[in-house]
Formats: sequence, C-alpha cells, structure tokens
Amino acid sequence: QVQLVESGGGLVQAGGSLTLSCAASGRTLSMYAMGWFRQAPGKERAFVASISRFGGGTYYADSVKGRFTISRDNAKNTVYLQMNSLKPEDTAVYYCAQYSSARPESGGIDYWGRGTLVTVSS
Repeated sequence: QVQLVESGGGLVQAGGSLTLSCAASGRTLSMYAMGWFRQAPGKERAFVASISRFGGGTYYADSVKGRFTISRDNAKNTVYLQMNSLKPEDTAVYYCAQYSSARPESGGIDYWGRGTLVTVSS
C-alpha cells in the first residue's frame, strides 16, 4: 500500500520560507513523477509543482514560479518543496501526489497524501 506523508507545514510571516517534505513508501519512488498541489479555503485543489522521475523535468504554476522549488531524493524516497518569499495567498493545505508515470505530462495522479497546512500571515 502506498503512503505519502507530508511534513513541514506551519505558520510563517509573509516574506518568509518553509520547506515541505513528502516521505513515500509502498512503491518505488524513483519510478514515478511526483507533484505538489494545494487547496486554499473555499477553493478547489490546484497544481503547484511537479517533477519527473529523475528530476530532469520540473514544472510550476505561474503563481509560484521563481519562488518555489521542487526537488527529490530518490535514495531517501522523499520529495521536497522549498517555498520562499511566501505571500498570504499561499495559505493552503499542501498535498503531495504520486503520478502514474515517469513524467507528469504522461499520466494522472495515482496517490495523494493527507496534506500539511501552511499559513502565511501578513
């Protein structure tokens, strides 16, 4: 059974930084693309960033481009989301996701984590 467990969320002031981690188990992380999504209060879940199997391809939502960085350590079965210059509008529950293929554009989402809350105060 695949498990994705997010950590690293919390309360931070605008302009600050946080790093989210997603620990994966149950299926070899290195075989699949991974992604981060977020859901703000009253809004639908939205794409944030994704990374291909070996990290050669990364993709970002326009709203986070230049501020967030997705990375992965396949040896540790962990994916990261480094978030800098945080804004109040980044406040959301952040979800880790595992795609069904090696490249995110080639498949859909197979598994979701339970999420971690990020709150950015102004």
